[in-house]
Amino acid sequence: MDMTQMIVNVSGLLLIVFVAWFFWGPKKGGYKATFTPSGYQEAEIIVKGGYTPHIVVVKKGKPVKFQFIRKEENSCSEMVVFPEFNKSAALPVGEKVTVEFLPKESGEYSFQCQMGMYRGKVVVQD
Repeated sequence: MDMTQMIVNVSGLLLIVFVAWFFWGPKKGGYKATFTPSGYQEAEIIVKGGYTPHIVVVKKGKPVKFQFIRKEENSCSEMVVFPEFNKSAALPVGEKVTVEFLPKESGEYSFQCQMGMYRGKVVVQD
């Protein structure tokens, strides 16, 4: 193996590692829900190829109101499910759909489409 082949192989390996880290590596941060005068923590979530934002940070013990807007016709995005909060909602294309819940415990809670392909997370902090 000459030097050119070695450089190409090492470069390819580094590129594979970078792509794996970029798509499957740890995700930090998240969108902080906005407090409204009515006492709710609110966030608007766009549904198109996934959820944007896909991580929403809220405070424990304060009611949460997520407004989902579906901007695609993919059958996977027809519904959102919050298993730990026992909530779900159908998401018609182009309509704003509100999901409300009260996070009583700190932690990370998932939400997803009915097929489990689109995933998001609610981070509940003290």
